[in-house]
Amino acid sequence: MRKKLEGNGLWESSRMMLPEHGKALNYQAETLNLRHRVNLDEHEVEQVTRALTESFMSHVQIEVSLFHKYEHPKVIGIVERIDQHQKRFMVDGEWFPFKDIEGARMLSSLEG
Repeated sequence: MRKKLEGNGLWESSRMMLPEHGKALNYQAETLNLRHRVNLDEHEVEQVTRALTESFMSHVQIEVSLFHKYEHPKVIGIVERIDQHQKRFMVDGEWFPFKDIEGARMLSSLEG
């Protein structure tokens, strides 16, 4: 005959979790993968600006790395419009804010 407290018997028969504990576990899992916004230095800002302008003026493909809390999104395409007033740029009909840019580079014709 096996006792209830042997071999973790008490805990194996009790699988309930308080809602607060479930929320705390979910929050911890989310924050482990949470990314933080990158601040570009002056040289990096100049490089990004040059790449966006070159893509817009010469119709050359560009790859722009953007900020997202959990992912590493990239926009690949040709810059169609640049809106300095609202601080954003357009690729494939979609607007992206300048503040989300983490980096940009021109793509050679072989990569595109």
